[in-house]
Amino acid sequence: MDTTATLDAVRGWPVEDRLDLVFRLWDQIADSGWQASPSPELLAELDRRLAAHAADPSRVLTWDQVVASLRWAN
Repeated sequence: MDTTATLDAVRGWPVEDRLDLVFRLWDQIADSGWQASPSPELLAELDRRLAAHAADPSRVLTWDQVVASLRWAN
């Protein structure tokens, strides 16, 4: 299969249709049982963040605070 030709053909589709294809492909991959393996860099970052939280658990935001800050930024 020539993925470049497929991508070129899809390029002319409306964005909504391309997103629908991406989501359906992702669902198909996930339904097949495939799971992404986190990279060593991602694992190190998660460990760093967990350690930072353990060192000072008072530095957290509620979900409402996160949403409010995003709305304020827009």
